[in-house]
Amino acid sequence: MPSPGQSIQGYSYEDRQETMAAVFGAVTDCGGWVLHRRNLSPATLELQIEVELRSIQDLYAGLIAAGMELTRSGHLAFTELCTCRTHRRAAELAQIVDMRLEISFLEEYTLHSILMTGSASA
Repeated sequence: MPSPGQSIQGYSYEDRQETMAAVFGAVTDCGGWVLHRRNLSPATLELQIEVELRSIQDLYAGLIAAGMELTRSGHLAFTELCTCRTHRRAAELAQIVDMRLEISFLEEYTLHSILMTGSASA
């Protein structure tokens, strides 16, 4: 099974506020908790979340529906968790999965880079 504190990276080209509302909705809809939130940069946000193993497929689908694009390693981590879920006994499905979700908002990053480049040449 993946190690505790699994790190999953993703990105979005969608509006930051709408995407974050959808991400928080996906976490709470599957019975999860957002334990911690912090900005790593102007374009990157980190969430520390917990969810029961039984709800991992719902979280995975919810994040994709929220407009998140996951990295290859993020998809592999969720695939591994979903496989673990399938092969666990009912009592083990209540196990809490702790993960760090890092979300980059590329549109904002691109806009910020353009503004910084433009101001340097002005």
